[in-house]
Amino acid sequence: MTTPVVSIAYHSGHGHTAVLAEAVRAGAAEAGAQVELIKVDEITDAQWELLDASDAIVFGSPTYMGTASGAFHAFAEASSKRWFGQDWRDKLAAGFTNSGSKSGDKLHTLQFFQILAAQHGMNWINLGLHPGWNSSTASEHDLNRLGVFAGAAAQTNVDEGPDGVHKADIATAEHLGRRIAEAARVFALGRVAAAGAAA
Repeated sequence: MTTPVVSIAYHSGHGHTAVLAEAVRAGAAEAGAQVELIKVDEITDAQWELLDASDAIVFGSPTYMGTASGAFHAFAEASSKRWFGQDWRDKLAAGFTNSGSKSGDKLHTLQFFQILAAQHGMNWINLGLHPGWNSSTASEHDLNRLGVFAGAAAQTNVDEGPDGVHKADIATAEHLGRRIAEAARVFALGRVAAAGAAA
């Protein structure tokens, strides 16, 4: 069985996004992937090479002032060295973010990740969940309680630390990890099958 390699390239300003990164890692590992966590503000040459060798890259950042953090933007710009050679072409991509407000313009951060992935020729994997918490019988403990489709979105009160990340948002991030790992396995097996058919 092919074991997909999933790398989570993220920045966390105050620890909240790191909680989500760990949840994505746990979900992907549960689904059988080899998973690597990479802090983009401390990235090494060896970790760049790990991204190059990954089947999927999951982008993560807090949403600051309506977009990803400055540290993540610096990483995105540095990835242009990979863009010139299309080194990440046909890899899978996904994303997650956190902000203090229910909306907080998190969608813009996820769209930034989507455009970054598209520029690299990657294939975006969405959350794949119906929205939760949108009826009189629903609950804030539902998966995808914020009703975002592009990726995993979380909201944490600005006066709470990482322990305040909502359990439903953690579970949603775990779901994203499982989904990206399962998709990466399908893609990897498909490549093996296609190569065998062409031989």
